[in-house]
Amino acid sequence: MKYMKQLILGNAAAARGLYEAGCSIVSSYPGTPSTEITEEAAKYDEIYCEWAPNEKVALESAFGASLAGKRAFCGMKHVGLNVAADPLYTISYTGVNAGLVIGVADDPSMHSSQNEQDSRHHAIASKTPMLEPSDSEESKEFVKIAFELSEKFDTPVLLKMCTRVAHSQSIVELGERVEVPLKEYKKNIQKYVMAPANAIKKHPIVEQRMKDIASWAETSGINKIEDYNTEIGVITSSTSYQYVKEVFGDSVSVLKLGMVNPLPETTIRDFASKVKTIYIIEELDPIIENYCKSLQLKVEIHGKDVLPICGEYSQNIIAKAFGKTTAKGKSLSDEIPVRPPIMCAGCPHRGIFYVLNKLKLTVLGDIGCYTLGSVAPLNAMDMTLCMGASFSSIHGWNKALGTDGESKTVAVIGDSTFMHSGMTGLATIAYNQSNSTVIVLDNSITGMTGHQQNPTTGKNLYGEPAGQVNLELLAKAMGINRIKVIDPYNLEESEKVIKEELSVSEPSLIISRRPCVLLKSVKPKPALSVNEEKCKSCKMCMKIGCPAISMKGGKAKIDETLCVGCGVCTQMCKFDALK
Repeated sequence: MKYMKQLILGNAAAARGLYEAGCSIVSSYPGTPSTEITEEAAKYDEIYCEWAPNEKVALESAFGASLAGKRAFCGMKHVGLNVAADPLYTISYTGVNAGLVIGVADDPSMHSSQNEQDSRHHAIASKTPMLEPSDSEESKEFVKIAFELSEKFDTPVLLKMCTRVAHSQSIVELGERVEVPLKEYKKNIQKYVMAPANAIKKHPIVEQRMKDIASWAETSGINKIEDYNTEIGVITSSTSYQYVKEVFGDSVSVLKLGMVNPLPETTIRDFASKVKTIYIIEELDPIIENYCKSLQLKVEIHGKDVLPICGEYSQNIIAKAFGKTTAKGKSLSDEIPVRPPIMCAGCPHRGIFYVLNKLKLTVLGDIGCYTLGSVAPLNAMDMTLCMGASFSSIHGWNKALGTDGESKTVAVIGDSTFMHSGMTGLATIAYNQSNSTVIVLDNSITGMTGHQQNPTTGKNLYGEPAGQVNLELLAKAMGINRIKVIDPYNLEESEKVIKEELSVSEPSLIISRRPCVLLKSVKPKPALSVNEEKCKSCKMCMKIGCPAISMKGGKAKIDETLCVGCGVCTQMCKFDALK
C-alpha cells in the first residue's frame, strides 16, 4: 500500500516513527538538537508526552512505562545522556518489558553545546545496541526497527541523531500506526531487581545478547553495501553517508552502517575483501576505524589520518581531503558575516549581569541562554561547566577560600536548570553551611531550547495547568533562611540586595524574577528614543550590550524595531537622554 509522502525534519520523522510504532509514552528533557522529537510527538493524541526535570528522571520514567507494558521513548542531547547514564547502564542488564527506545542527538561542532562528545562510547560501554539514521526516512524507520529490536532481544535501544540529520529535511513516506497491545507485567525479581546476586548473573546474558544482535545485523539489511569500485571502499554512517554520495557519487564502493553498535564483523570483512583501500569517514572519534583495524584486515585503512577528529563534516571537507571539488553547489560559509550570540533586547538577565560586572564579582555560571552573560561587553561570568555545576562549585570555592571568597563570589542558574540539577547543589550549601550567595535567574520558561515548560512554570508540555514548584518555599524547606526576590530591570534594587546578601555570614538565595521578553504573554512597552541634544556620547548605554542600542554620528541610536521599552538603559544615562 502506498502512503502520502512529505518533506519533513529528521526530528519530526523520528516522532512519526514513534507514532507508527505504537509508542504510548514519551518522557524527555529538552536539549538542542533533540528537542523537536518530543514536541512533534506531542502532536499525536495517541502518545502521552511530558518534560521531565532532567534526563535521568526522563529515562527512569520511560523505563517505568516499559515495565508496565507500554512502548516508551526518552529523548535528550548528547550531554544529557551523561545524566541518564546511571539508569541506562543498569537497564541494559534488566532488559525491558515493552519496547524502550532512547533518542540521543550529538552536536558535532558544538553549535549549542559545551562539549563535542561522541555518544557511541555510551552505547559501547553500556552494551546497548545503537542505530544511526542518515536522513528523515531512516529516522522514522529506524525508530520502528528499534522498538522491534528492543522487544526481540530484551534490551533498551539507542537511536543516535546528529545536528544535521535532526535539523535537515528529506522525503518521508508516512505509514499507519500499529496499535501494540499492553504487554503483561510479570513479577520477576531475578530480572528486574539488580542486587549484586542477580546482577552478576545478568552480565553473561548481556554479552551473549550483543553477540546475537551482531548476528542479526549481518543479515537484517540495516547495513548496506553499494558495490561500484574495487579500488576504493568507504565505510561510513549517518550524515557522513550523504556527504560521501555527493562527493563521490557512484565512483567508490560504500558500506553504509545503520547499526553502529555492535558493528558487523562479517559484513566488514566481506566488504574489505572486495577493495584495495578502505577509507573510514565518520564524524568525531575513530570508533569504526579502530574496530576495523582491530580486525587486522588485509587491506590498507585510512580514517583520521586524512580527515579531522574535531567538528562536523561537510561536502567541502571531504572533497578537500580527497583533492576533489564538491559535486554540487557552493559553500557560502566564507561569504556570510559572523552573527555573534547575544542576549535579546529586553532580556531580563542583562541587568543582573551588568550589576555583577559593575561590582567586580567572581561569577560561577551555568547552562542556559544566560551563559551569554560571559560575552562582551558584560563579561560577567567566570565559569560554566555543566547543568547545576554553578551551585555545587561555589560551595567548594567558598569552602576553599573562606572569607576571602565569600563576599566576592556569586553563582547564577536558570529556573529550569535549577530544577534539572541545581537543587542538590543548593542542598549541599544548606547542609554543609558554606556562606554562599546564589542567584536563580527565573525567566518563567526554559529559554535556551525554545520555550519549553518546566516544573516552576505551572504548565505542562501541552500548556495545560500543572503542578508548580514554588522556589521560595522549596529553598526554605531545604534550609535556606535568607531568600530575596528582585526585579532585574531595577538596577539599583538589584545592586543593593546583592551587596546585602554578600555581607551576611550564612547561605542566601536571590531570585531574579521577570519573564522572558519573548514569551507571548509579555507585552512590550513603547520603544525608547534618544534626545540627541542631551546625549553626550558617553557610551554608558552601550555597556549593557543591548542589540537595540548603537552609536551613529557620535550619538546613541535606538532601533525601534528591537527595543521593548525595558528601561534598563535609562537608569545608566546621567544626562536623561533616553526616554
